[in-house]
Amino acid sequence: MRALRALPPVLAAAALLTSFTGSPASADGHHGDGGHGGRSVVGRYHHLVVIYEENHSFDNLYGDWGPVGGRRIDGLARPAARHTAPQVAQDGTPYGCLPQNDVNLAAPPLAATCQDAGHGVPASHFANRPFTIDDYIGPMDKTCPAPGVFAANGVLKDSAGALPGGCTRDLVHRFYQEQYQIDHGKQDRYVTGSDAVGLTMGTYDTKSLPIWKYLHAPGAPKYVIADRFFQGSFGGSFLNHQYLIAGRAPVDTAAAPGGAQESLHSVVDSNGFPNAGYPLYKPTGTVKDAQLTQACGPAANVDVACGDYAVNTIQPASTPRGGGAQLPLIDDAKYPNIGDRLSGAGVDWAWYSGGWKDADAGHPGPLFQFHHQPFNYFAAYAPGQPGRTHLKDETEFLDAAKKGTLPTVSFVKPYGAENEHPGYASEADGSDHLVDMLKTIESGPQADDTLVVVTYDEFGGQWDHVSPPGKGSRTKGAFDLFGPGTRVPALVVSRSLPHSGVDHTVYDTTSILATIERGLHLAPVGTRDGRVNDLSGVLHAAGAHH
Repeated sequence: MRALRALPPVLAAAALLTSFTGSPASADGHHGDGGHGGRSVVGRYHHLVVIYEENHSFDNLYGDWGPVGGRRIDGLARPAARHTAPQVAQDGTPYGCLPQNDVNLAAPPLAATCQDAGHGVPASHFANRPFTIDDYIGPMDKTCPAPGVFAANGVLKDSAGALPGGCTRDLVHRFYQEQYQIDHGKQDRYVTGSDAVGLTMGTYDTKSLPIWKYLHAPGAPKYVIADRFFQGSFGGSFLNHQYLIAGRAPVDTAAAPGGAQESLHSVVDSNGFPNAGYPLYKPTGTVKDAQLTQACGPAANVDVACGDYAVNTIQPASTPRGGGAQLPLIDDAKYPNIGDRLSGAGVDWAWYSGGWKDADAGHPGPLFQFHHQPFNYFAAYAPGQPGRTHLKDETEFLDAAKKGTLPTVSFVKPYGAENEHPGYASEADGSDHLVDMLKTIESGPQADDTLVVVTYDEFGGQWDHVSPPGKGSRTKGAFDLFGPGTRVPALVVSRSLPHSGVDHTVYDTTSILATIERGLHLAPVGTRDGRVNDLSGVLHAAGAHH
């Protein structure tokens, strides 16, 4: 991997691609249809809606989904999942039980029935295996913080100021940490590599989720569940939003040696780990957990990515933004995104975000997430630039769905309180909001001609038993030093699908890009989106003619 360090970023990213599925898309035929009839995006569908939820692994949320159309999903019902290799300590030996630090899972208040003196961890109520969160924190329990309030280990049930919603504490979900947790496909270091320790093994009662109930009620639209869909990149929301629209980690042009942001580079130890502050991990050397990849050079760990890439949360240079370091504007001419491709082809599209109107006006809501607005990092979408008109409020999406004026491609990002993110949002409330959006789409005049993709930006720090594509993994698919990461929930929904079903095809977040690019004959914006499977396979799983 040392030879890659001398390459320009685009060429280095291409060289990092080490295996692939699918075939490259054509770059010709750029003709838009204005979003009403004309060319299809995928199959017979002329409208694609992508709803991008927050921070859950597949097993965490959909593990107990159950069979669909007579076909089983690869979830927790399979013995291989329930009895997967146990979580191991830093020395590779299995824990006797799962330590917990969420205030509603730690002892007290739960009786400590499990001891693990061999690893020096506190007594716990939880054995070393997956457990159901709902058994301890119900969907209506008062365990949620007030908007904007940070509670490191969660909010004690029924304590002063606690709000209903069944919130847990947040869990770390960062670039290098996740690679350690995956452990070369063994999936056995989620606990050791987390600040939330045993909570990583928690799962939800899938059949109690509003989305499950909606899709199994009389008159519901048909759907396909994709049980081999992985987050596009390792780590958190910032980077996975960039992979959704651009298929790459952006380069911090101020981070080169002597640059103003050279200090933002991470430093990892011999295990590729960057943090010294977690309960169960002790670094083997000097570490620094920062916004960028480790700097390339003789001291770099050759097993993980290096360079001037922004991989953990960093603020945009354009408003609206939060405090802290800012990523210099990304040059669309050098690093294009899917919006640039669509606009250049005359195809109408929009990014709809909950709370955008207020945030853009200078008064964002307390749970508006600036790093969830990926186009705002690009120069062509800065205030006053033409691309800015494509950034809209979620209310405009709902109006368009009701009136039958949806563009060809819609990206929808819910507001923080409704995006299902652990720590500050209620899973049940977020799922309710998702159902409301689907009902609006499926009752609108364009429903039969609209395919909806529902997926999650990343795993939220939570375990999953299926290995993502990677070196030595049994899951075969495109991969590089940036991902893909942990498996995440994914549904494809439409009122006009013939049947519900299961799709076992290997996908990642860049498969959404590939679907748009191949359906509309656009050139790939990155490297992996030219190699992954696009989502046309879901139509076969639904019995639809492609």
